[in-house]
Amino acid sequence: MDLREHARRSSEAAFCLTRHRLFRSARHIACYLPNDAELDPTGVMAKAWAMGKTVYLPVLSIHHHNHLHFLPYAPGDKLLPNRFGIPEPVSRGRGMVKLTRLDLVLTPLVGFDAQGGRLGMGGGFYDRSFAFLRRRQAWRKPRLLGLAFEVQKSPLALPGQPWDVPLDGVVTESGVQMVRDSAEK
Repeated sequence: MDLREHARRSSEAAFCLTRHRLFRSARHIACYLPNDAELDPTGVMAKAWAMGKTVYLPVLSIHHHNHLHFLPYAPGDKLLPNRFGIPEPVSRGRGMVKLTRLDLVLTPLVGFDAQGGRLGMGGGFYDRSFAFLRRRQAWRKPRLLGLAFEVQKSPLALPGQPWDVPLDGVVTESGVQMVRDSAEK
């Protein structure tokens, strides 16, 4: 899609998400900076800051292979590119947030299905980082919502692996599609 259509659809998805109860009740929200034509969540971040929420961005772990940590991020904070060229916040003495402190994690997607399966870029960063969620039966925090365009939805179930962490829902320009019953409780 062209840049204008990309921006319009990203804005529509942001509007849908910021009206949803999971966003409204969240105080600590992990986002990402768009790369390779991913849905742009900067509208979501702007709304979060306007509502007094704390926004975090992923940082590649230097201690654990293919894991993510999350650092607070605010407008004007310094960013440096990681080994993939994706900008990350610079610590400047601010510590990483415990993953269980996050209320909502917005993940980029290459593709998704109606069951909450997600296809990422293939590194397994989100699956490794949030593997603890697979062991939880009743309490799920943080909630994982994928951000994607409607055209990225697969009509068939995506092939899964035992280590995959399913999404609680997906946000597109068409709305918020919850896929896990526990996310609705």
